[in-house]
Amino acid sequence: MPTLRLSLPLSAPRTSLLHSSRRFFSAGFSRLFPSCYPREKLQRDCRRVQLFLKTEVLLRSLSPRLRLFSRFYTRMDKNKAMVEYLQRYGVLRSDRVAEVMEMIDRALFVPKENPPYLDSPMPIGYNATISAPHMHALCLELLKDHLQPGMRALDVGSGSGYLTACFAMMVGPEGRAVGIEHIPELVAASIENVKRSAATPLLEKGSLSLHVADGRYGWPEAAPYDTIHVGAAAPEIPKALLDQLKPGGRMVIPVGDLFQDLQVVDKKLDGSIISRNETGVRYVPLTSRSAQLQNS
Repeated sequence: MPTLRLSLPLSAPRTSLLHSSRRFFSAGFSRLFPSCYPREKLQRDCRRVQLFLKTEVLLRSLSPRLRLFSRFYTRMDKNKAMVEYLQRYGVLRSDRVAEVMEMIDRALFVPKENPPYLDSPMPIGYNATISAPHMHALCLELLKDHLQPGMRALDVGSGSGYLTACFAMMVGPEGRAVGIEHIPELVAASIENVKRSAATPLLEKGSLSLHVADGRYGWPEAAPYDTIHVGAAAPEIPKALLDQLKPGGRMVIPVGDLFQDLQVVDKKLDGSIISRNETGVRYVPLTSRSAQLQNS
């Protein structure tokens, strides 16, 4: 009978269980069974034992990580726990942003088949996504000083409506938060999402609104804006959006092709523009409706 080998995946530890199993299989397994024992059955049972031992060794090596993993997901079943996670890892730094992310439950904006509090982007249909919680937190932190009560905010590529709702909560009933998205079905879904959230009164009052429009051209009807957030990557900053940014205002936009830089763009009071790269990102492209639907 050929020698049976027990191999381990990658860096699993060489435990005593592994050494014992190797000696067991290399010792001439057939000698431990009577000659009448069917050879095919013996080989099949050997493979089963091998599989069991491989699994046992792997689980022993992973058990500390699995325990941590399960604790993480047990805590992440609540929106507040997600916010605490982002605070603990330094993504959320201000109480004001943490409060608004607690008030607007992310689960209301993520399709039910997807885990809402996982720190990862989630598909929402039509080749669009809702950004990962850490990206929402980062953008809100970058924009928070330009989201004071009474200010105006534009969310380009509003998608699920989550970030637009957060903007509306921060600028309040005397401010204005506008979301634009060029897929009509996503706009309709985002309105329903907002209606289930804490931002419902602002939607009813009209200080929060969501519209079907091409984000590359902004929404001039409510311009100028203290804040513009762009949730899709452009090869360069669209002039229409710069024109709609108020002097003293700030825009956050991913710029680039396959890989992008998240740029923070400030318009000075004299109209001059200063920009800096905050971090490397990967966003879907800011494109036409037909191009987006072709790629869906």
